Amino acid sequence: MTTSKIEQPMPDYVPGHDLLAGKVVVVTAAAGAGIGASVVRRALEEGAKAVVFSDTHARRLAEAEKALAEEFGGHRVRQLVCDVTDEDQVAALLDAAEEFGGVDIMINNAGLGGTADILEMTDEEWGRVLDITLTGTMRCVRAAGRRMVAAGKRGVIVNNASVIGWRAQEGQAHYAAAKAGVMALTRCSASDLAQHGIRVNAVSPSLAMHPFLEKVTSAELLVELKQREAFGRAAAPWEVANVMVFLASDYASYMTGEVVSVSSQHA
Repeated sequence: MTTSKIEQPMPDYVPGHDLLAGKVVVVTAAAGAGIGASVVRRALEEGAKAVVFSDTHARRLAEAEKALAEEFGGHRVRQLVCDVTDEDQVAALLDAAEEFGGVDIMINNAGLGGTADILEMTDEEWGRVLDITLTGTMRCVRAAGRRMVAAGKRGVIVNNASVIGWRAQEGQAHYAAAKAGVMALTRCSASDLAQHGIRVNAVSPSLAMHPFLEKVTSAELLVELKQREAFGRAAAPWEVANVMVFLASDYASYMTGEVVSVSSQHA
């Protein structure tokens, strides 16, 4: 008989320790209240020289920039609308980072999910998820890698994968395939870029709770997903962001081509 797990309390927020001091950080899909937005905040708290962040929602981006500028200073934040399916927009995002000295750390958070049975899934549904989640990540890895090599920077790239790239779940063939692809992309691009001193790693979160997820996921499924976690709760987005910041920092200097699970499912 399986007993319900007791939801453990959320830990205290961890203060910054200047892990990214002086670095120029670029983050995709960072408007709103999800993992990307938490990465932007964590990077600023960890002493980043500047953070350039993007999304496809202009209004939410502007609101986020205003709030962050008031808290951290307008000279440290810059937002730009960017659709990662458009190579020119990805280039423009990295051009914005050049204003601060060029990208040192690229955080690829953009992705698109959805639910569709494989028997009902259309080519359009499949292609859209793959283009944003996998090919979009590739475009950003390629563009950032080229900038880092040209500038002679020993930069860092961190991708956002998912535990669903390792395990099966109904209705998730497109998303799971895309995230498994992100893992393979991470390992192979790490091998390509190692000769330039550039590190490439990924995180693989299980369940990170934020308002958008609550809107698109039934309460029943969320309860089921939480019960898969040893702590009986979802991660806060900042808990995933912490690991991404660690991978981006010099504390992870010998790590490349790794996919780090950010979950409590293995306990």
